[in-house]
Amino acid sequence: MPESPIVVIGGGPAGSCVSTLLARRGYAVTLLERERFPRDHVGESLLPASIPILDDLGVLGAVQRAGFVVKRGATMIWGVDREPWSWYFSETNASNPHSYQVWRPEFDAILLDNARSCGVDVREACAATGVVFDDSGTAIAVRCGDETMPARYVVDASGQGGLLSRQLGLRQWDDFFRNLAVYAYYQGGDRLEPPDDGNILIESQSNGWLWNIPLRDGWSSVGAVVDSETGQEGIRRLGARGFLEAQIAAAPQTAGMLGNARLASGPEIVRDWSYRCRQLYGSGYILVGDAGCFIDPLFSSGVHLALTSATLAAAAVASALSDPDMAGPVGQVYQQLYYKEYGHFRELARLFYSSNRTADSYFWEARRLLDDDPSLTPRQSFIQAVAGQPPRGYERAVLSHGLAPAGFANSVTGVEAERQRRRDHPLRPEARPRLAHGVVLQRQPVLADGDFVWGYGLVTDGHPEGLPCSGLVARLLHGLDGRTTVAEAVADLCRGLEPDATQQVETVALEALQILYVDGAISATP
Repeated sequence: MPESPIVVIGGGPAGSCVSTLLARRGYAVTLLERERFPRDHVGESLLPASIPILDDLGVLGAVQRAGFVVKRGATMIWGVDREPWSWYFSETNASNPHSYQVWRPEFDAILLDNARSCGVDVREACAATGVVFDDSGTAIAVRCGDETMPARYVVDASGQGGLLSRQLGLRQWDDFFRNLAVYAYYQGGDRLEPPDDGNILIESQSNGWLWNIPLRDGWSSVGAVVDSETGQEGIRRLGARGFLEAQIAAAPQTAGMLGNARLASGPEIVRDWSYRCRQLYGSGYILVGDAGCFIDPLFSSGVHLALTSATLAAAAVASALSDPDMAGPVGQVYQQLYYKEYGHFRELARLFYSSNRTADSYFWEARRLLDDDPSLTPRQSFIQAVAGQPPRGYERAVLSHGLAPAGFANSVTGVEAERQRRRDHPLRPEARPRLAHGVVLQRQPVLADGDFVWGYGLVTDGHPEGLPCSGLVARLLHGLDGRTTVAEAVADLCRGLEPDATQQVETVALEALQILYVDGAISATP
């Protein structure tokens, strides 16, 4: 009797990506999609960090041939200067200096068709209605209409509908982003001047902010993000179209660009906003993409988070199925990795909202609460948002165009000053290092060449998921007790090695110790 398939719920970017990667590994995969593609979906603006994943999936060529608008960066009207300013991906991402403004019905169909061509059993117009669990709490089947489909594993990629999060009560709303979006599509609007003509325009105004995304064939995606209660009251009073038009009128640049445009589709309303599920995995199931987390769209992170989490989830599911003893630990690492990526964009968006001091209104005053947030200290917020994080897009540049809260600004100064002090006074051979307070070296699954394998991770402020360590570095760190000197620890590591190998190991060990020392993961006494 053939083994039950892995069942993926949802055919958006997350579901298509995880299905494709699992099918390539030889697993039988069935994907259940409630609609027939192409179907409408908002979220057209991609980040360069998604390009390598699209390439790995084998769809980058199709995306390029589709003629989507090339996105080289972003243009913003935000912060103390009300003149438009632009930032370009090429400033921080030489390998992928652009991304695309895609038409989501076509883009999502490209991904879904690719999954089908890789052997995924794609079933459109098949809405999953629930997941079946056995007495031990393991997911064993998915209900779809009158059919109960046995599942070897369940991947929930059901988007903001959140099938499992609703069934299990997992969703936790983010009180900081109490927002609502009203969006529509226009034809015939103006573009920004080259080289910014493919950029997303983000313009703040007293009631919130607007996006204007240039799309193919003269279309534009235009949306207003406002306070949820204010938006609902305004929509009741003016209707969705009247309310959106009022928000556009309050944003001079956006209004001017749409002066000759006509409404082509919409408006639509998105009432549910930022959230994170308190658990992203369990026995026999895992949540990916918007089914697990959703953050304010300020930094165009939606598709990036969907594809990134799907890539990690495919590795996690494969590892759990091949080694049941790894299932729990690998689920925990997956959750921490996704939380970290989500948290990066959350903290940046929170900082950026908090730094916009140009508008005197309820919307912006209510979002100047960074220093009072009990969940993170300003130092932790800085570390999560910026320190040690590779740039995914234009997100860091925006912080220089606002007025950062005092706690955050002080943390930037403090953390960077401490790091510079450690650079100026590196570890000496006679120093006696140890892991800093709260830093833990633990055995855990680590990602290596697309698979999770057993290894070691170093848990720090900046790496709550555990920074993967090589066996050599893990052995070195195990020997740091605050009594052994740097010279003694490195000598012990090299004991028994050939001279050529000794020199190489010494170099690697000393570089690793210095990096971790500057990062604050290691403390030392003279």
